[in-house]
Amino acid sequence: MGLKIAIVGAGAIGGYLGVKLALGGHDVTFVARGENLKAIQAHGMKLELEGGEVLHAQHVRACTIDEAGPHDYVFLTMKSHQVEPVAAQLAGLCHDQTAVVTMQNGVPWWYFHGLPGHEGRQLRSVDPNGTLWQQIGPERVIGSVVYPAAELIAPGVVKLIEGNRFTLGEPSGEKTERVSTLAQAMIGAGFKTPVSSDIRSELWVKLWGNLTFNPVSALTHATLEDICGFEPTRALAAQMMAEAQRVGEKLGVQFKISIDKRIAGAQAIGAHKTSMLQDIEAGKALELEALLGSVIELAQVVQEDTPVLQAVYALTRMLERQVLAQGRGLVL
Repeated sequence: MGLKIAIVGAGAIGGYLGVKLALGGHDVTFVARGENLKAIQAHGMKLELEGGEVLHAQHVRACTIDEAGPHDYVFLTMKSHQVEPVAAQLAGLCHDQTAVVTMQNGVPWWYFHGLPGHEGRQLRSVDPNGTLWQQIGPERVIGSVVYPAAELIAPGVVKLIEGNRFTLGEPSGEKTERVSTLAQAMIGAGFKTPVSSDIRSELWVKLWGNLTFNPVSALTHATLEDICGFEPTRALAAQMMAEAQRVGEKLGVQFKISIDKRIAGAQAIGAHKTSMLQDIEAGKALELEALLGSVIELAQVVQEDTPVLQAVYALTRMLERQVLAQGRGLVL
């Protein structure tokens, strides 16, 4: 018997997960809207793999969030600032045992839940009114780190760019039945899904690059290759990462690679436009609070100075404000 899974945010990553899980025998509901919703309702969801093969999940349910009903697992696959507007409606997707899998980039709103020495503390940068804490509840959460890259190329059609790894982990570090059951389901659907006993450290590995390269690329319109290959911006990236590392280490995070290796890894990706640069070019709101504002807030909690992070944050906030005020993207 398959699991009953709701995918809230049937975009690139949500579509990728949903197609594979549906074809793996699970009962998948895509929560979507607009043209994407109409397309999935009419034709199902298609996934174009790296080699060109197309997988087609024809018999999936697609509906609005109010029509979805309770599920065993709820995957939140939208951007961090898109979760709060639907938080109150998520209760309708949950029964007593439902687990909510958070798949946003950056520091999650539940970060302090179960973290020794910080019980009850909430992150105001990503959950300013405590809405997510109250409406979802940290006890429901399974944390995750999303490594694949994919793109929604048309309504109801996702193209996989690369990757199949999704790390899962309980905030407590325990290997519970609910996280083990989900990991096995995802492995059965073709994903690499390790269960981490320290999901926060796993989150920081990805965050370390995102908090650095996303805002710098948005400000400069440069690719990862350009930022890492130009000595002044490479040095800036190293300064930002060093400040962030000191914050993370004060919170018990273990960084298993050096700053130079992390920068080299980003450079190896090549002429890639970060998601934040793509959002600037499209005139969209940025994931700035989750990726950088939250780290500055954590720095204040542990009393660590972050002058470079704060400077980059201020400049990127102003850029976002200008772009949103103009109502159009900025392309150089």
